[in-house]
Amino acid sequence: MLKNKKINVKSKAEIEKMIEGGKKLARIKRELRKNVKEGVRASEIENLANKLIEKEGGKPSFKMVEGYEWATCVNVNDGVVHGIPGDIVFKKGDIVSVDSGMFFKGFHTDTSFTVFLGTDSQTEEFLSVGKLALKKGISKAQSGLKVYDISEAIEAVLKKHGLSPVRALVGHGIGKELHEEPQIPCFTSGKRASSPTLPENAALAIEVMYSKGGGNVKLASDGWTIVTSDGTISALFEETVLVAKNGPLVLTNWV
Repeated sequence: MLKNKKINVKSKAEIEKMIEGGKKLARIKRELRKNVKEGVRASEIENLANKLIEKEGGKPSFKMVEGYEWATCVNVNDGVVHGIPGDIVFKKGDIVSVDSGMFFKGFHTDTSFTVFLGTDSQTEEFLSVGKLALKKGISKAQSGLKVYDISEAIEAVLKKHGLSPVRALVGHGIGKELHEEPQIPCFTSGKRASSPTLPENAALAIEVMYSKGGGNVKLASDGWTIVTSDGTISALFEETVLVAKNGPLVLTNWV
């Protein structure tokens, strides 16, 4: 449940802190991605994330979520989100998603990526569609536009390629809290006119969660991992984005 009732607008000083934190998390993400390989355990990615976050002077955002004890969520194949980074060993042909967040100087940033440990062209295209959908969604993170516009852009790309957005989960605002208003679905619902208008200097965690099947999900036996109900593959891409004066500024994708 989101705690705030309105979209928080960040001050100049707050934005500077989030930009700094975003750059740090982007570095962490790149290192984590390099280490997702065949034969590696999910717990090794978790251990690396903890070390990197500490090195960057931050704290793991996800450990600040009540009941969750890990710095990352690691999902494999039909796993969508919230996967506990345990002893599962990545193997050839796996689709691996890693979600991580960092609390730095009082503010959270959040980002996710998915990689394919194989060479199948159809699976590679499946991931390429998710990346494109996120890019299109981010392009609508502009002052005066609506949350609906982000959702519509993401959904259009997924549906064009015969893929299903996960409707039980949403992206979110982000800042002093990991989860703030507004909720940001990767699908449309209701009317555009009733959707929240995006103010300048809002910060958003825009997520694309989708599957090759129907998009329905269920909770796994560990009490945290959410998987596709039909067992089809899923992927997740996410960036923290500032609704800046001159257009969207991706805080967690610095080079």
